[in-house]
Amino acid sequence: LRKKVKDLMSSPEVRFTPEYMAFEECPGGAYHHHSYQGGLLHHTVSVTRISLLLCDLIEGIYGGKVDRDTVLAGALLHDIMKCYVYKGNGRRFSSSRLGERIDHMTLLIAEMYKHDFPLDVIHTVVAHHGDNSPLSPRTLEALIVYMADYTDAELNRRVQRAAEGLARGVGIDLKVSLSAQEYLSLLKAKELEGWDAVRRLLSGILERKSDLTEP
Repeated sequence: LRKKVKDLMSSPEVRFTPEYMAFEECPGGAYHHHSYQGGLLHHTVSVTRISLLLCDLIEGIYGGKVDRDTVLAGALLHDIMKCYVYKGNGRRFSSSRLGERIDHMTLLIAEMYKHDFPLDVIHTVVAHHGDNSPLSPRTLEALIVYMADYTDAELNRRVQRAAEGLARGVGIDLKVSLSAQEYLSLLKAKELEGWDAVRRLLSGILERKSDLTEP
């Protein structure tokens, strides 16, 4: 299983198109969560760590038994095909031509079936959107991966929306995607120093981004 996961993560292949974003550059989403360059990497690491923490809690506090290999494989792989369904230049992201026709989950399930992954590992991917999945989680391992995915995505989404609200509060409509660290820094600036600090910090962030994108 370890080899299957490493092989799929290092060289995901989709026959429909050779075009894809590098894993470390791909967003976790076009808008809803982790919608910045490198967001998919952050999301994957965070989901994996939350999943393992939930395994510790279930086993250590509740006395349950968890197949950690299945959880770890599902957490690492659940969004890997987003590299094929998004496009962007680091400022804004949208669905690729393939992403407008096939979702990342369907692509991954097909690849996992082709590479003979265990059924319970495939199910963690099938069910990782919870009640919005083709099937809701039917195993403890799938439930863990779903809860970890939802927790991280919702945390990031709420931080991002709050920071965008602060930007509008100082008269700035964000036209570029900020990183999670930048979104969090805006929230902390408002908490500690108020609106003037938000305006100064955001102006500095946008000025640096403008410098980086100039030819």
